[in-house]
This record gives sequence, structure tokens and C-alpha cells, in this order.
Amino acid sequence: MTGITHHIPDELLIAYASGSLPKAFSTVVATHVSMCDECRARLGAHETLGGALLDDTPVQEVSSDMKARLFDALDTPAATERVYERSGIFPAPVMEALGGLPPKWKPLGLGVRQMILNHDRSGSVRLLYIPGGMAVPDHGHNGLELTLVLQGAFSDETGRFGVGDLEVADGDLEHEPVAEDGPACICLAATDAALRFRSFVPRMLQPIFRI
Repeated sequence: MTGITHHIPDELLIAYASGSLPKAFSTVVATHVSMCDECRARLGAHETLGGALLDDTPVQEVSSDMKARLFDALDTPAATERVYERSGIFPAPVMEALGGLPPKWKPLGLGVRQMILNHDRSGSVRLLYIPGGMAVPDHGHNGLELTLVLQGAFSDETGRFGVGDLEVADGDLEHEPVAEDGPACICLAATDAALRFRSFVPRMLQPIFRI
């Protein structure tokens, strides 16, 4: 996909390549990489470098019991994993998180909807549906928030984000994203801590909506 101007920072790509990124963030990174030729190439370079570093790691002997268990595991037939494909605006990693089914939206008010794809102690990832012209309440961040646009566009204090663009927000950013007029803005968003809303009503509803 061309026209993407906001990409994944190297530190997130390296963490993803090493397998150390939390599941919520990994879903967003995998989705962006599936949409962005530039970041897919950068990820490949990081994976190649990681493989070269492993090749230079001294070989360690393993016990005979460990060898036996490894060979037993090799003899065990691998479980068949379903391969998900892009459907409409939803890239393959999102379809995997959806289990191949359409999203089941839950209303948040004023036409805004969400579907939580995964929520655990390390963070949460969700789909957000924001009608054209609608603003998300002004908020800051207690941790990291990744927001990837799948349809439409939004703007905030840092600029404009269209399809394929990724916004990385941390504790230094307070913003009020506004969806552009036209088709609803649909985003994939992941956080590792609760947001800091300025107004009373969003703060009151925050535990219910798990934002």
C-alpha cells in the first residue's frame, strides 16, 4: 500500500521481531506490516540481523533426556492452523483476531462503537468505529497507545492519519482525535494502560468500557 506516512518506530519493530512485544501491540504491528511495504522490508532486515546474531551464539550441549523429548516432539504431527486472509478493510491479522467473523460492535455513545479483540494483564487491543466529524474525548496516556487507521482518517494535535498510518502516543501526548467528514474512521488500537480522560463522563464510564 502506498501513501502511508506514519510508520512503526524501530524499537517496536525490533521488539516484535524478537517476540518480546505484548500481544496487543503485536496485533497492531503485524497489521501495519501487512499493509506497509516499507515496514515489511525493515522488519525483514531486523529478523535477518537477529538470525545472524543467533548464528554467532556458542553452541551448548543438551542432556540426553532433553534430546529425547525434542525428537519425540518432532515425531508429533503438527496441528493444522487456519490461514486467515484479508476481508474488506480488515487485513489478515485482524481477521485472525476476529476468528474469521465480522466484528460485533458495542456502542459507546454518540455513534462511536468498539469491539475488544483481546484484553489481558499486558494490555488490550480493540477495533474503534468513529463516525465522520466525531471527536474522541480529550485524553492523555498512562502508558503506550498504538492506533492504526483501517478506514477513513483522523487528525489531532500531531497531524493527519489516513489508511495505513500508525500513531504512537505516550505519556507526553494529550490529544483529541477528530474523525474526518465522510466515511466512518475505523481504527485498530492497542494500549498497555488506562487512558487519562479530562472530562468527568468518560472517566465515569471508563471501567465499563475497559478503555
